[in-house]
Amino acid sequence: MFTGIITDIGRIEALEHAGDMRARIKTGYDTSSIDIGASIASDGVCLTVVTLGDDWYNVDISAETMSKTNLGAWIIGHEVNLERALKVGDELGGHIVSGHVDGVAEIIAMTDEGDSTRVQFRVPSDLARFIAPKGSVALNGTSLTVNEVDGDVFGVNLISHTKDVTNWGQANVGDRVNLEIDTLARYVARLAEYG
Repeated sequence: MFTGIITDIGRIEALEHAGDMRARIKTGYDTSSIDIGASIASDGVCLTVVTLGDDWYNVDISAETMSKTNLGAWIIGHEVNLERALKVGDELGGHIVSGHVDGVAEIIAMTDEGDSTRVQFRVPSDLARFIAPKGSVALNGTSLTVNEVDGDVFGVNLISHTKDVTNWGQANVGDRVNLEIDTLARYVARLAEYG
């Protein structure tokens, strides 16, 4: 489990395609404190550490994961939002995030408003019903509050701090981002279906 509070920006250093994809991620984390088999959310996708170096770790990404996320578009040098898994007693600063991406949203508009940037996304229609004004979403692993919803389009505001400590500072219209809907919204919708 994660919170959607990004704690490092990693960088893709190597990609190897052999059946699945193996990615080497350079990190500022102290890798001596990371175990083989640990889960690290990478752009919002829960990935398992398979090997470690002094300032990097490798993860294997299945074809299934690449088909449901934007990870198949990773290139060398791409900056990646990273979050290590929660430990008992950690502060829950964002919202409960599983690292299981529901789909991919597309950035359709970006407008600067003071020091913030308002970003609008288009989501697959089957996921739009789970997104509510003032609800939470995880986008590329970042816990964000939804401002408004209009059909399959919703918007969030990115404050300067978020743009500085995540890869959101490099976002552009047309980018595809990993979307995880709020777990509570998923269960409320399911209960409503079966009333």
